[in-house]
Amino acid sequence: MRCRLSLSSLLSALGVAFLLAACGSPAPRPPGEGETIAQSRRPASPAGADVALYALTLIDTGYRFGGKNPQAGLDCSGMVSYVFGQAAGLKVSGSAADIARQGRPVGRHELRAGDLVFFNTLNRPFSHVGIYIGDNRFIHAPSSNGAVRVEQMSNRYFAQRYEAARSLLD
Repeated sequence: MRCRLSLSSLLSALGVAFLLAACGSPAPRPPGEGETIAQSRRPASPAGADVALYALTLIDTGYRFGGKNPQAGLDCSGMVSYVFGQAAGLKVSGSAADIARQGRPVGRHELRAGDLVFFNTLNRPFSHVGIYIGDNRFIHAPSSNGAVRVEQMSNRYFAQRYEAARSLLD
């Protein structure tokens, strides 16, 4: 006996299956697996959340050295300047090193969404900047692979080159 489903019935069944899957709990992680993320003692900042969320809208925006807007392409400092201008109304300008001098130092264990993270990627201090988005991740405009993307702070390349964090908010 053959069972025939209409397209609308099939789509409805798939929709219910996806909803049920989304409501399920993830499998528990075995003890000792994965890394522990320390919680910041600094209270969450609504402006920092706005900065992080706005930055996420730029994922896959093309890279361009000296780029300061998404239409032309962005480099790391151009992305930071653009995001802080749009999401927080702050004028931020200059290179990654210039931006580092504008911010207030933040300990790595104190990071919260909207803070800036700096790396030594060109064999000189503060040569690259990204925006911390929480959960041990940051968003940046790297020249390699040519597009804005999210990385783990624990990514070996960046973990070895991490220098400092700064806050421009609060």
